[in-house]
Amino acid sequence: MKKVIFTFMLLGIGILGTNAQTVKFGVKAGLNYANFTGSDVQTDAITSYHAGIVSEINLAKSFSIQPELLYSTQGASYENAIDEYKNELGYISLPVMLKVYLSDSFSLELGPQASFLLNKKDEFNLNDYNTFDFSANAGIGLKITDTLFAQARYSLGLTEISKNADAKNSVVQVSLGIMF
Repeated sequence: MKKVIFTFMLLGIGILGTNAQTVKFGVKAGLNYANFTGSDVQTDAITSYHAGIVSEINLAKSFSIQPELLYSTQGASYENAIDEYKNELGYISLPVMLKVYLSDSFSLELGPQASFLLNKKDEFNLNDYNTFDFSANAGIGLKITDTLFAQARYSLGLTEISKNADAKNSVVQVSLGIMF
């Protein structure tokens, strides 16, 4: 997995070096609607947030790559007859999205995401959390102006969140951002 991340980083650096005039940087933030999938235990979604920096590297008129560095809170809640329990997992996420522009302002996005667990609020007592999460992302983007953009994305976790649970992250993200 480290080789894959290293390869993406080298690719990004190479593209930056050859197409420096077509790179934009920005910030984005938004809401997460997160839950666990694949578990025998019925969980409920939580609303949380994400925020971070983005860049867009134009490869051609209709194609670009958008690497991001985000802090994202994910998790789920569980309610029984007595109490409600909530797990919040704080990740540093590194999505690398391939953007295909269908018009000057509308794009489809698809790409992998590597996430590293930074902190957790563990009321489920799952313990033994995996510190690495790999996801597949798909979404849409809309350029509102030359600098302002909106995105909606679904992230499907491909790795289990804990060695003690058959659960994976599932997150819907809605973001607003500004490119400089």
